Amino acid sequence: MKSDLIKKDLERLPNRALLYATGIPRTEMGKPFIGVATSFTDLVPGHTGMRDLERFIEKGIHTGGGYPFFFGIPGICDGIAMGHRGMHYSLASRELIADMIETIAEAHCLDGLVLLTNCDKITPGMLMAAARVNVPSIVVTAGPMLSGRLRGRRLSLVNDTFEAPGKYKKGLLNDDDIAELEMCACPGPGSCQGMYTANTMACVTESLGMSLPGCATSLAVSSKKRRIAFHSGTRIVELVKKNITPRKIMSLRAFENAIRVDMALGGSTNTVLHIPAVAREADVSISLELFDEISGGTPHISNMLPGGPHYLEDLEYAGGIPAVLKRLQPHLNNIITVSGKKVHDIAEEAQITDPDVIRPVSRAYHKEGGIAVLRGSLAPDGAVVKQTAVSKKMLKFRGRARVFDSEEEAMKAILGGGIKAGDVVVIRYEGPRGGPGMREMLNATATIAGMGLSESVALITDGRFSGGTRGPCIGHISPEAMEGGPVGIVKDGDTISIDIPRRKLDLLVSSEEMKRRFGAHRLPEPKIRKGWLARYASMVTSASTGAVLKNV
Repeated sequence: MKSDLIKKDLERLPNRALLYATGIPRTEMGKPFIGVATSFTDLVPGHTGMRDLERFIEKGIHTGGGYPFFFGIPGICDGIAMGHRGMHYSLASRELIADMIETIAEAHCLDGLVLLTNCDKITPGMLMAAARVNVPSIVVTAGPMLSGRLRGRRLSLVNDTFEAPGKYKKGLLNDDDIAELEMCACPGPGSCQGMYTANTMACVTESLGMSLPGCATSLAVSSKKRRIAFHSGTRIVELVKKNITPRKIMSLRAFENAIRVDMALGGSTNTVLHIPAVAREADVSISLELFDEISGGTPHISNMLPGGPHYLEDLEYAGGIPAVLKRLQPHLNNIITVSGKKVHDIAEEAQITDPDVIRPVSRAYHKEGGIAVLRGSLAPDGAVVKQTAVSKKMLKFRGRARVFDSEEEAMKAILGGGIKAGDVVVIRYEGPRGGPGMREMLNATATIAGMGLSESVALITDGRFSGGTRGPCIGHISPEAMEGGPVGIVKDGDTISIDIPRRKLDLLVSSEEMKRRFGAHRLPEPKIRKGWLARYASMVTSASTGAVLKNV
């Protein structure tokens, strides 16, 4: 075992003395040392229930014949960090999380890892660490939140609270409505209720084979989630004994499966950042073209929030990810998972209990999957849109540019009534380097939707969007403005053409005019010039490559 390096032989007497100081009995010293990376925090609703799951993971590890050691990993709630300086830190925290787990696992020679996670950047950060450290690992996602309830209507965080300011401005909600919404929309622990980034990444993790069947959608408050936590604890010891490491599971074929399930669910555009970042740590190359190729050949069979009517609890009761695998089985690679079962075995054992939530391929909601990759004169290296959350009338759109150099400037114009039908809101200098941290623009997109403009106004940015975004919102424009990309030379009044079916995003300006503008263009000073974010900005790569840090 890897842990033998710190607990065997004469020269390790001081190491053993320190280990015994933790309280470990002598009888347990010969067992596999299992690190449990827990992102419990009182700050994040998706993580407040983790103390309970930690107990069950611990019971499982002891039952399986291992010895657990818990260590903490930070977590950011994107919803709380949204719309202010805090969002600069969200994507950047993914790299810190991976580095922290690597540091603890390597410094203490852990034999295996259980990764207890739930929210947007914590899950991909933990997967990146698992691939990098490559000791047997299993992921436990803490589960979705129950839907809220108000006057007999179900509520979700994004569709009902982030869109509320726009509805208030339109006179559709009053002060009493707002007060009730903020108390009822999030009834307790768990990740937000739709196919937003946290739940998308949980589904990707299970489809990738890195968590047990049923883990992604089992609810945060359920006894089923406790049992999955327990069985993950017992299973990690078996993975250590059999030396089944993450890179034996996270192959190119596994990533293809995960992307296909993501497309079938209409998941968050953030997966186009996270999946390549995880794959890179596993020495697997994933391009934007692979997402578009798989999306084009994958029907959209589950119409989840924000674009559709179904909540994560609906997906859970319909059969969860195993049932989605069952629908997609002919198109999935039959490879091993952390459960010991192969993908087709899981699919064959699954039951589909609601054929509207998980439709057959012949009755798919859309012929193509959730994400489309656009290119053109405005995005030579690519841009991303959740096409299944765009109405048919907005799949093709031409509009006049309204240009803003920050999210705050754009929000002021939107809330002030300065955005009209036919506009294309351009928010730039919010990319990985320019932000820095590639902030999510959920406040802007949700306010536009709440004001009833999602079928007459488009939004494009070199930043990114929450999984809760709906409408013609195109993000990840690459190269970003801070890298000298074409989005940096757009002017108010320019015509922008969006053609999602043809995968095109163009600035309708002559090549001569573009050359003239580039010749006169000067980049602004960095927004943040000290601390971690300044270092991050100097090291981060393009969104088109996953916004990972350069290897120095």
